[in-house]
Amino acid sequence: MARRAFATAVLAMLLAWHGESSAQTVGLKLATVVPDGSIWDKQLKLMAAEWKHATGDRVALTVFSGGSQGDEPSVLRKMRLDALQAASLTVVGLATLDPAFNAFNLPFFFDSYEELNAVVEKLTPLLKQRLESKGYVLLNWGHGGWLQVFTTRPVTTLAELKSLKLYTSAGDDRMTQWYKANGFQPRAMAMTDVLTGLTTGMLEGLPTPPVAALAFQWNRQTKFMLDIGLAPVVGATVVTRKAWLRVPAVDRGKLADAAAGVEKRLQADVPKQDALAVVLMRQQGLTVTQATGAEWRKEAERLAATMRGQMVPRDIYDLVVKERDAFRQRKPVAAAR
Repeated sequence: MARRAFATAVLAMLLAWHGESSAQTVGLKLATVVPDGSIWDKQLKLMAAEWKHATGDRVALTVFSGGSQGDEPSVLRKMRLDALQAASLTVVGLATLDPAFNAFNLPFFFDSYEELNAVVEKLTPLLKQRLESKGYVLLNWGHGGWLQVFTTRPVTTLAELKSLKLYTSAGDDRMTQWYKANGFQPRAMAMTDVLTGLTTGMLEGLPTPPVAALAFQWNRQTKFMLDIGLAPVVGATVVTRKAWLRVPAVDRGKLADAAAGVEKRLQADVPKQDALAVVLMRQQGLTVTQATGAEWRKEAERLAATMRGQMVPRDIYDLVVKERDAFRQRKPVAAAR
């Protein structure tokens, strides 16, 4: 009788220990270069709160914004070491993981958000597979606005743009060489060094969405904006597969649902914020210039073609063209940015 009671007590202790250990919180650290307090930062921190609530505190996400964990190459190195488990990356960081993401960096390729969103939806399953094969899980897309070119002096022609010292992201040597090969003067540096570059004259212009120019206060140094609609800014939040599998299976769907909510809110709100940012910066002295001359469109088509097989894998490039053109056939009058 005593032996049975002892065995029962041991079993109860083991069950209690197992229940306690299975209820332990899974801690995840996410890094991003978006400014602290910006629309993207607020959405990521809202997602962290939603994860905590939806899982009953079983998952705790800590968000490090403003480049506090370094630039994107540094963040990716820390993810490989498991010092960080997740990141909200720009196309530059995503393309480091897989060059297929450079398809969203083609100049003058998309005409509207509606067109972009349709193509992103079609490519998402394929891009998820490509990331998963490399040890990452794509949680959601992060819409960043539409690239305009902010400059320290007025620009209206292609020749004037090529004469400027233009920002490009450090760590993306292929993009830097691509700029040089096409007659531009790129200056590669970390995003966290852009303001210093503009202040010292190392930079004279940078492609950025208006909402980011205002958030980072780059508009204080760049008093002109070339309204040219260069390309959409597409980002995404990824988590290492190793960390994702540490999350209880019952909770992964909840995390994915909250991440999808962030994507939808950014998709709806960022275009409005972009337009508002231009209004606010104009009130602060920004001058908006318009591109002149027919060479812009011709050059854009030539530049996009040079990226096929160089910056973007041929099969991905061809698929993106196919899906974009299919959308245009369905809706020849697309929604304007």
